[in-house]
Amino acid sequence: MKPFHLLTTLPLLSLSFLLFSCSNGSEEYDATGSFEATEIIVSSQANGRILALHVNEGEQLQKEQIVGRIDSTQLYLQKMSLLSNAKGVRAQQPDISKQTSAIQDQIKTLKREKARVERLIAANAANRKQLDDIESQLEVLQSQLSAQTSILQKNSQHISAQSSTIDIQVAQLDDQLEKTRITSPITGTVLNRYAETGELATMGTPLFKIADTGTLFLRAYVTNDQLALIKLNDEVTVRVDDGEGGMRSYKGEISWISDKSEFTPKTIQTKNERANLVYALRIAVHNDGFLKIGMYGEVKFTSPR
Repeated sequence: MKPFHLLTTLPLLSLSFLLFSCSNGSEEYDATGSFEATEIIVSSQANGRILALHVNEGEQLQKEQIVGRIDSTQLYLQKMSLLSNAKGVRAQQPDISKQTSAIQDQIKTLKREKARVERLIAANAANRKQLDDIESQLEVLQSQLSAQTSILQKNSQHISAQSSTIDIQVAQLDDQLEKTRITSPITGTVLNRYAETGELATMGTPLFKIADTGTLFLRAYVTNDQLALIKLNDEVTVRVDDGEGGMRSYKGEISWISDKSEFTPKTIQTKNERANLVYALRIAVHNDGFLKIGMYGEVKFTSPR
């Protein structure tokens, strides 16, 4: 009876151990998901032939790094033409003081003559009519000076407005010329390249896709019951397969929790497999270089206090 008892007991012990292991395995994580990143498609901001595009898939780029250039010959020629026009317009700017100097000299001469005649009248050596004639001439000259100055000032303002308009057009061309330089908007990794050197690009043509891989986000889903265990900015543990049969752990922070529930995606497992409605959340994880976009990860929440 003992051999028989031993033979029946061993399978039961094995089955119990397997069930215990499965039970523990199901408790190892609270949610699962895959990693994603902030991806940006860099498009052309100018029209023209691509003269250079130095980006390769998997390459690391720095923010504002120049990686290519679009032909800017026509824009440059337009700018040179505008600068030449601006020079001609400014040359027409009137010199008010010089153009009114003749009248001003006449006025100064008459004022000196008026003063002389006034002295003569005081000495009874001249008559009043001479003084009246001089004052009349002064009024005419001052009216002429005022009218000429007003005309010259209006011409000056009109020329200044023309010059300002050209300056604005030059600034617009400078902005367009700046946009012929292809730069990286963020520090990150090139995911895809869509264009080649020599191709014709128009505004909006996709050139390459870049992602910030310094911080990746694990998108996971939790049930309504699990919402009570978490809140924004909570620190959680994220684990990924290290490729050698073990798990690699990272510290993560919950950066976003959806306000609306949704049906459980088929590819997502939750702690409660029978849950139909779940809430999406994003967990920010600092990437040490091992994590990749699309990699599978597990999340373990801290126990509620």
